Amino acid sequence: MDAPSFLTAQFIASVVVILIVVHMLLGAAGMSIYFERKISAYIQDRIGPNRVGFDFGQPWLSFLKGMWGLGQFLADGLKMLLKEEYSPKGADRALFNLAPMVVVIPALIGFAVIPWGGVLSLPETITLPLIGWTIPGGDVLIAGANVNVGIIYILAVASLGVYGIVLAGWASNNKYAFLGSLRASAQMISYEIPLGLSLLTALLMVGSLMPEEMIRHQSSEAWLILSQPLAAIIVFICFLAEANRTPFDNAECEQELVAGFHTEYSSMRFGLFPLSEYAHVAAGSAIFTLLFLGGYHLPLGLIGAGEGHLLSPENTSIPAMLAKFHVFIFKTLAIIFLVILVRWTIPRLRFDQVMQSAWNTVIPLAIVIVVVTAVMIHLGYRSTGAMLLANAGITVFALGLLPILPRRGGANNRKVRLAGSRFSPLEGETVRTSPVSAFAREDRPVESTLPVHSG
Repeated sequence: MDAPSFLTAQFIASVVVILIVVHMLLGAAGMSIYFERKISAYIQDRIGPNRVGFDFGQPWLSFLKGMWGLGQFLADGLKMLLKEEYSPKGADRALFNLAPMVVVIPALIGFAVIPWGGVLSLPETITLPLIGWTIPGGDVLIAGANVNVGIIYILAVASLGVYGIVLAGWASNNKYAFLGSLRASAQMISYEIPLGLSLLTALLMVGSLMPEEMIRHQSSEAWLILSQPLAAIIVFICFLAEANRTPFDNAECEQELVAGFHTEYSSMRFGLFPLSEYAHVAAGSAIFTLLFLGGYHLPLGLIGAGEGHLLSPENTSIPAMLAKFHVFIFKTLAIIFLVILVRWTIPRLRFDQVMQSAWNTVIPLAIVIVVVTAVMIHLGYRSTGAMLLANAGITVFALGLLPILPRRGGANNRKVRLAGSRFSPLEGETVRTSPVSAFAREDRPVESTLPVHSG
């Protein structure tokens, strides 16, 4: 019995991948919040969440109590669901309710073209059990959608999330929220340009818009992060800016805008905003892995040698597909960890600095990289070593040009002297900033080297 024409092995594989990866993204978003709190705690010499386990208050589950606080994200999710919802006076109720959904949907569809497990070879015809339908098989791509313009799809979806942010800020009828949405839209417009140019650099190197071909190129040549490190750095910077991550989180700058575009949101409508942020981080990390870290490929023959090893694109067996899937996930988690580490290491930039760095530095550098890469490929110098030398030359040129460029700001952005400070002492005064007491200068309060007087 023949099946409907749309029902093919590729269609079934795509549906299965979508169901698996969407739930993995949702789980990764929740766990990313937990890991961010834990990592920030370790960086700041704290403990972080360590109480909520999976015992749910039941004595017979007491062995699951604590569990390093792994149940914290479930407690946070239940809290969001049970809190009161309200809408501010004067808000556009329809758009106010629509905005969180508009934000989260692009974050959950950006992964669709990523080839998580490469290609899987199936028989030419497959008979489905129970119903007895016969469907065409063959080679199927382990991805949510097998399209030949995958990189263009990634670039198009990456910019959709800002529409929900703008809707949230405008519909809230709050000036702080509106200012946050304006910042987000200006930031998106600015960093979309270098993101597209850097993706164009990767496309020039590979010569194809298909994600699977990008992995094949990197497995046969070298990872693009080795031949195009500057483009990789720019993509990572733009990825942080698109996801509103530190140091580019000016759209929700607490010191200036209360909570930015989601100031007026509560309950699960508010919860969708951090959910979408971490889903963007997970999807963006997977895209960075695809573009510059070889996808599921591992170099140096770690899993065997030759074209038939387990992580080779030519190996289309089920064990190879499972191994590729796990390698891809591991690389994505490593990039997520790097994103979290950046947040708790680098301070937030001022909004004018964010825009200045985009238009005065990142965009001109991305244009130079594209032009140099195109010229070198035209001349036949497309090897990894040649491209790496070109990137080194661009870096030296940019660093040499930086000191002679005009400084922005002038008198309007000059430092103001703080009279009496250590850098601006008053006339005839010596400013002392170190403590006078020897006990205050003691750096070992427990094993003190100062004499102890008893009695």
